[in-house]
Amino acid sequence: LPSALFGSLGRHFGVVHAAGDYQNLVADRVDDAGQQVFILEQTCLYPDIDGYDLDAHHLLGWRDIGGRRVLVAYLRCLAPGAKYDEMSLGRILTTNDVRGTGAGRELVAHGIQYAEQLHPGHRIRIGAQQRLEKFYQDFGFETVSAPYDEDGIQHIDMLR
Repeated sequence: LPSALFGSLGRHFGVVHAAGDYQNLVADRVDDAGQQVFILEQTCLYPDIDGYDLDAHHLLGWRDIGGRRVLVAYLRCLAPGAKYDEMSLGRILTTNDVRGTGAGRELVAHGIQYAEQLHPGHRIRIGAQQRLEKFYQDFGFETVSAPYDEDGIQHIDMLR
C-alpha cells in the first residue's frame, strides 16, 4: 500500500506483521488506543488477549500531536480460517483526535484493499457494532445475522 494511505494522516501509516514486529513496535500503543476507545469511551469490558494478534496483520495510522507520534487509527486483519472461514477485519478504531476527518473511512477502505491483496478471492467477515451498519454497507458489506449482544453493545455479523 502507498505510504500516503490516509489523506488526513499523511505519511504516518504502517503495516505490521509477525510476532516480533507486533510485540516490539506497537503492542503497547495499540493496547492504549484500544483501552481508550473500547473500554473508557464505550465502557466495554472485553477480553483483549484473544491469541490472534501474533498471526495477524495490523494496519496503523499515526499522527504527530503535540510533538508526539500518536496512534490514531487501527485495524487487525486475520487470514481465512484463523477465526472464521472467511478472512476478517476487526478491532477497527479511530481515536477522538481524528474522528470526523474521514480517517475511519480511509482506514476501512485500505484495510479492505490490503486484505484482498493478502487473500484474493476470499470474502471478508466483520462483527460490527449495529449502529455502524450503514457505514459498513457503504463498503459493500451485507448483514448476515440478527443483532446480538457483545460486551454490552449490539453487534451484527457482516460479509463482503
